[in-house]
Amino acid sequence: MTAAVAVLELGALVEGVLRRRYKRFLADVELADGRLVTAHCPNTGPMTGVLLPGGRVRLRHDPSPSRKLAWTWEQAEVPGADGRPVWVGVNTALANRLVRATIAAGCLEPWLGPIGSIRAEVPYGKGHRSRIDLLLTPAASAPDQRPIYVEVKNTTWTRGDLALFPDTVTERGQKHLLELTALLPESRAVLLPCLSRADVTRFAPGDSADPRYGELFRAALKAGMEVLPSIYAFADDSVRWQGVAPVEPREPTSG
Repeated sequence: MTAAVAVLELGALVEGVLRRRYKRFLADVELADGRLVTAHCPNTGPMTGVLLPGGRVRLRHDPSPSRKLAWTWEQAEVPGADGRPVWVGVNTALANRLVRATIAAGCLEPWLGPIGSIRAEVPYGKGHRSRIDLLLTPAASAPDQRPIYVEVKNTTWTRGDLALFPDTVTERGQKHLLELTALLPESRAVLLPCLSRADVTRFAPGDSADPRYGELFRAALKAGMEVLPSIYAFADDSVRWQGVAPVEPREPTSG
């Protein structure tokens, strides 16, 4: 088991109880003092398995004249694979920061090799109309000098200890797989599922939610795409990287 490494400090979060999520971007949360606040929900998906009204959540309080809402929903507590509660990161915008910090800390060097530089949101694909989450330039000492294109996917849906992505049909995700495949073999193409909960031990594509994504996932694997599902544990003030999970090429029909 890989030793946990703290890769991101969060600052103090405020705990409350989720009352409802609505209009995709809004969530009402009751704080410990009884106040009901409306928080931004930075997750546009169905949040399968982690949207639990009445459950504990953690918010960031960050008032600013440029923000409509002073609160942001960051984490949710849910029953884990072993039945014990586990905190899950629900802020999809955090995934890229987490992965970048993990790479910068050298945690993924055994898989990626030594990295010289990291750039974010670099145009690529047909007509350069897409942007890759992270473009890595290998260090001069790396045996493989091909550029490394990294697509990050925040992942919270599970069946037991199996993490799954996506949890709904995602034409955008399908497009990303096609674009990653097109980069091969001149570049390295890496899909990096950000497993935002510490109770998972393996990863598979969510065939039951998006069969087409599963087909494209397996085609990309065959073409040489690398998949590095990284496991993260969430606390009220920090996030720890806990290692890379093995990949199953197809969602099991059970278990």
